[in-house]
Amino acid sequence: MGATRAFRAKGQHFAQDRRDLVGGRGYGARHGAGYERGERGLAEAAAQLLKLLPVRSAQPGQAGVLLSADAGGVELSASDGEVWARVQVPAQVHEDGEVVVSRRALAETLGTLDAPRLRLCAEGARLAVRTDRARFALPQLDLEAYPRPPHPPQAVGVLSGADWRAAAGPVASAASREDALPLFTAVRMRSLGATLSLLATDRFRLAAARPAWREAAAAAAAGPTGEPSASLDVLIPAGLVAELARQAGRAVELTLHAADGRFALSWPGWAVGTASLAVTFPDRQLDQLLRVEPEATVRVDADELAAAVGRAAHYAGPRGAVTLELGDGELCVRGSDPLSGESAETLKADLLGDRLTRQYQARYLLDALRPFTGAPVRLQIQSALRPTLFTAATPDPGADLRYLVVPLRPTTDPDH
Repeated sequence: MGATRAFRAKGQHFAQDRRDLVGGRGYGARHGAGYERGERGLAEAAAQLLKLLPVRSAQPGQAGVLLSADAGGVELSASDGEVWARVQVPAQVHEDGEVVVSRRALAETLGTLDAPRLRLCAEGARLAVRTDRARFALPQLDLEAYPRPPHPPQAVGVLSGADWRAAAGPVASAASREDALPLFTAVRMRSLGATLSLLATDRFRLAAARPAWREAAAAAAAGPTGEPSASLDVLIPAGLVAELARQAGRAVELTLHAADGRFALSWPGWAVGTASLAVTFPDRQLDQLLRVEPEATVRVDADELAAAVGRAAHYAGPRGAVTLELGDGELCVRGSDPLSGESAETLKADLLGDRLTRQYQARYLLDALRPFTGAPVRLQIQSALRPTLFTAATPDPGADLRYLVVPLRPTTDPDH
């Protein structure tokens, strides 16, 4: 195979013990034990890095991953020009070095292996991945031309991973998928003193949350008027926020970073960041929508309502319209279409206020109900076509999630 050399010098190589992953990949993901102990398998790190930074560009500099080995272990770092990420992996390093390879090739190669131990070393223009019985060689990319990802800006606050997941996931799901409207494809994050808020909308629904957090001491300084200044004021792509809800949400605790239009999230072993979108968000108008004036309030089991909506959706027709009818101690879920047929299902519910009828898109109802799985949900229905507010029947101080859904304009006027 010729002379073996590590990242920059002859004989350099490092090995990483994967015994923590044998029979335990899912354990770290489900229970968070891997985060608490800081044990991150190389294959898992490469796979999660690829999820955060899917390869969309043909430019080698934006498709690669930099592996840096030193006495502290191995760091994988990458950037696609918009988002950057760094992950530290424990490893036994025999000599310091650096190498750049395709992050997709690295993730796919490591993901196929099930060996208790692997060894990486540079051999000529290849990075060799070796097990006791196999060798895989990845072409090296230009190390000198590779753009180094930045480090996180200053810390502005800390919150639990569970609260972050409960808030960020549902909020990100309410953002638009239409790239032509970048303003509505992002999650708005703001802080003011002890309050942190997340908000996103696609104009037909809106989700907002106020997870519990602890503001960093340096960020808590008062502004020139003596009032607390906003330490976090960014607009972050919803797709990134959703993936961070899945990955960082497994950590016990995580840190928010922000400065000069830059944002980052860090948790043990990981740091991920991006730049805030440079567009103005209609904060005042959207905050006003959250001040509801209900004509009727109904409390119902979220799982039972979601199941009924799912069944009615088969009869919802091309509009996907499902009707909710409020009655004394009950909520009727209807679907109706001339070609599909009709359905009607009655659920037990607590009603306060008028007996109203509203139509909604079934998929928006299901998205609104999903965060409240396993518990009662409260619907606050407003007049005419003003949005309906979904909240937990029992307040959750960890997330304080509120979800708005705009009713459909009915084909016939509903009974009020």
